[in-house]
Amino acid sequence: KNQRKRKKQKQKKRMSNSINIPTRPTRKFVPEDLIIDSWIKIEPLFESLLNREILSAKNLEIWMLDRSELEAVLEEDMAWRYIKMNIDTTDKKLGDRFTFWIKEISPKMAPYSHQLNVKLVENTFLNELDSDKYKIYLRGVKKSIEIFREDNIPLYTEMETKQQEYGAISAKMSIEVDGETVTMQKAAQFLKDTNREKREEVYHKISQRRLEDKEKLDVLFDELIALRQEIAKNAGYRNYRDYMFAALGRFDYTATDCYSFHTAIEQEIVPIITSFEEKRKEKLGLENYKAWDTLVDANGKESLKPFEGGDILTDKSIECFNRLRPYFGECLSTMKEMKHLDLESKNGKAPGGFMYPLYEIGVPFIYMNAVGSQRDVVTMVHEGGHAVHSFLSRDLSMTEFKSTPSEVAELASMSMELLSMKHWDVFYDNKEDLKRAKREQLEKALEGLPWIAAIDKFQHWIYTTDHTAEQRREQWMEISSELGNPVVNWQGQEDSLSNQWQKQLHLYEVPFYYIEYGMAQLGAIAMWREYILKGEVALDNYTKALKLGYTKSIGEIYETAGIQFDFSVNYVKELSEFIKTQLSEIDNN
Repeated sequence: KNQRKRKKQKQKKRMSNSINIPTRPTRKFVPEDLIIDSWIKIEPLFESLLNREILSAKNLEIWMLDRSELEAVLEEDMAWRYIKMNIDTTDKKLGDRFTFWIKEISPKMAPYSHQLNVKLVENTFLNELDSDKYKIYLRGVKKSIEIFREDNIPLYTEMETKQQEYGAISAKMSIEVDGETVTMQKAAQFLKDTNREKREEVYHKISQRRLEDKEKLDVLFDELIALRQEIAKNAGYRNYRDYMFAALGRFDYTATDCYSFHTAIEQEIVPIITSFEEKRKEKLGLENYKAWDTLVDANGKESLKPFEGGDILTDKSIECFNRLRPYFGECLSTMKEMKHLDLESKNGKAPGGFMYPLYEIGVPFIYMNAVGSQRDVVTMVHEGGHAVHSFLSRDLSMTEFKSTPSEVAELASMSMELLSMKHWDVFYDNKEDLKRAKREQLEKALEGLPWIAAIDKFQHWIYTTDHTAEQRREQWMEISSELGNPVVNWQGQEDSLSNQWQKQLHLYEVPFYYIEYGMAQLGAIAMWREYILKGEVALDNYTKALKLGYTKSIGEIYETAGIQFDFSVNYVKELSEFIKTQLSEIDNN
């Protein structure tokens, strides 16, 4: 036992020696020993920037870099509060630390950020700067000035505080299975059980538990909608949808383009998904295909078990990334060494998964709720793609250059899901299990698109139509009839179907941040097609695109990657046909 321990320690030491662990860069403006426990500590820094005299273009760039440094410090401090609060929602101190930031720091920063934006765009030396370098950044600054209203600051504080309630409510959800209390994430694993009675039993328990909080979540959502609409009206917008298009900096597409996306998915993807489901139903030999039959393996096999425990998931993911490109593996190894990973599901941990960028140190954090499933592998490589993106853009000179729009950020992560498949044998010794995992991934690449379109279409309706909670359910049922699964018989589970949207965290916590996944999924399929055709050249282009951060438009970044930013019916059809071809190859090999 001691020999094994010493061997493990030696391996860890060798790993530490081979990895270049980043250190926080020396600060040039913000005090090295700054501890943010009051607004008084940081207000002088904002005042210094606001009152500084700028006498040349060089002075202006130094001022911009100092502001960028302050933003990186503040965003990283807030990030750690958010991460720790999510890891343990039962620790009141952690929740209070995040709430302190939302209530005491953010509201006071907002007017200063606005004033600094105005100071920047009104500076006489602005035209002397490299217009190509700052074009994307400055268009965002100008839009922020346009939508800023002082009256919205307390409303934002109230909204952000309320948004936390969703995670707290969800984290408390659990059910009992076989005498054991399990999280909803772990409970969902039973929906892949080959015992149909067990699946049905667990499905009803999950559904009933969610319905227990239906009214509570309805009230919370109504309150959030009211706050958001008020914010939009204050800023001079007709509704929160139009306001968010401005706030999210959607310069490269419109609401009309989103409707085109919905139509393309309904026309081209839903029929393919329907054919998948019809085949599943036939294989399972079921006349009455129910919601608890959609996840079980159609050939009667147990759910895939690619790993056990967060440590094994970490090490296998590193090996997978190393094989794809050594630099990608090094990114994950660095995060492991710095303990920037929290992967396993546990009681009290908020649901979901995310990669949180840490702009000052430049090494992000990955958070997820792994239970040993194939879905966890996909989540890990997805968040790993985000992490690689963060590493590749960490040396850009300004914090805002590293803060990419979701259409680009999700391209990085969703492409990695498909690119990494080539090396998923690190998770599976059995060839049939490997084929099954790949088939699941490709089917899900298409299956996720109707849900994304449905959630986005739902949001457009929510914020452009006055409605009650009951009308909201009716609208969701109508959208489900267009973009949902027509093979499932929902008779007897109508309440579950009409309430399905409540499980989507984005609706509560990050409104309108969802269609980006769909746009990026199309981009990822195109990126994978490039990799199959061009190999390392495609990976080079992928890397070049991610290194750009947000210094170019979305279309230019996609073009650098060798693909199109396009969601027309014809393009969607072209990519879906490619996926069908690849599925045939998996079956025939």
